[in-house]
Amino acid sequence: MRHFVWERYWSVVKKEVIQIKRDRPSLAIALVMPLMLLFLFGYAVNTDVNDIQMAVWNQSPSAASRELVDQFVNTRVFEVAAHVSGYEEIEAMLDDGSVNVALIIGPDYTRKRDRNEPVDVQMLINGSDPNIARTATSQAQLIVQHQAITLQEIKLQKQGMGELEQPLGLDTRVLFNPNMESIVFNIPGLIGLIMQNVTMILTAFSLVREKERGTMEQLIVTPIRPLELMLGKITPYVGVGLFSFCLVLLVGTYWFGVPVKGSISLLVTLSVLFLVTTLLLGIFISTVAKTQLQAMQMAFAFILPSVLLSGFMFPRDSMPLVIQWLGGLVPLTYFLEILRGIFLKGVDIDALWKDVVGMSSFCLLILTVAILRFRKKIE
Repeated sequence: MRHFVWERYWSVVKKEVIQIKRDRPSLAIALVMPLMLLFLFGYAVNTDVNDIQMAVWNQSPSAASRELVDQFVNTRVFEVAAHVSGYEEIEAMLDDGSVNVALIIGPDYTRKRDRNEPVDVQMLINGSDPNIARTATSQAQLIVQHQAITLQEIKLQKQGMGELEQPLGLDTRVLFNPNMESIVFNIPGLIGLIMQNVTMILTAFSLVREKERGTMEQLIVTPIRPLELMLGKITPYVGVGLFSFCLVLLVGTYWFGVPVKGSISLLVTLSVLFLVTTLLLGIFISTVAKTQLQAMQMAFAFILPSVLLSGFMFPRDSMPLVIQWLGGLVPLTYFLEILRGIFLKGVDIDALWKDVVGMSSFCLLILTVAILRFRKKIE
């Protein structure tokens, strides 16, 4: 029989549901682990740079120098960790990591400032962490630039001139994430990453478990077709995965305060497509692996590169073109664009159709390959 038989399909579904009910650890992984990972990574993955520990060597104690230090602290980017009295202390603190920057105010700072003479302050920055170093440098430059403009205006007023007018201004408006909070950007990505990892691992064990229990031979001798087996295997996990997705979606929305600006129905529909894709990836892995250990290793061999290539951690636009092409082979790449588009921008299918086509193509490709692999085993 070459056509799809629903009775055989539903038989596989019922069999898999029974196995899921009996396999309590796997059920716990599917329902509890996504929440645990979301809480863990939701608080741990934070790219906002705040409270950079700063040492201050103020060689010109005065109201003016203290005002400068306060301007650094008021940004909430810097936090004074210690007041020091020499380069040796600064070097020791930078070496042991107790501070990442050091602000050095020279002995002639107050005198030159009172005379409206040019004066420099020095900042030493630990460049071993480029993210902290870039933030510290840009914030320090903004503070000093603002201070310089203020001093210039005071100088002009003393000379009987008006306020200094800036010849060029910049009017900025931040869309989608006005406060530029990293958690708003990270939570949708974490939801996609967690669902990929959990669902893929679950189904990666599916056929391998049949092999280890000796029931694969029983499946092979039955008239069931590969497509019926594949779809029957993943259908219960689609339900489990969708329930897990709804849980992490509620936590991300109400606990972490990242609302969904777009269509919930569109989000759920495309999430089902992604779940089917990752479940089929797990099935494909289980057709290749001979043991559950091999299945786990193969799953992580796919998961780890997907974290880097999908744009979850690093912007894909900054990657070399070849690496961007490799990222196009990862379904998570498309799902992250979908999640962030619906979560943050509130866009509809008109803006997401390319990602939907990419993910659908990958889904059909992996389904075809998995069927061919299983058919080869039968033959």
